[in-house]
Amino acid sequence: MIQLTENAAGAIRSAIEDADGPVEGLRIMVESGGCSGFKYMLGLVAEKEPDDIIVERHGIQVFIDAKSTPLLNGVTVDFCETLQGAGFTFDNPNATSSCACGKSFC
Repeated sequence: MIQLTENAAGAIRSAIEDADGPVEGLRIMVESGGCSGFKYMLGLVAEKEPDDIIVERHGIQVFIDAKSTPLLNGVTVDFCETLQGAGFTFDNPNATSSCACGKSFC
């Protein structure tokens, strides 16, 4: 299914610790949009949705909605810090192309 690197897990743990309210885990999903057709969406959530698939990585619960599952199968999420900034990156073996920002694919 989905993998998180140690860097991604550390960034998520920091975000959970800094959250104002209760956090049960991280939601990762795919929505239509972006420069290439689909875009990745990430967010901390207080509870799961009824159709969520739940995987645990590095002690973090990751919630994936059923319709995003085929598009996220085999994805590795990383967190990188560069001179241009910091953010999550996605290595998706299902993508046939992606845009320069790395946040959308088709």
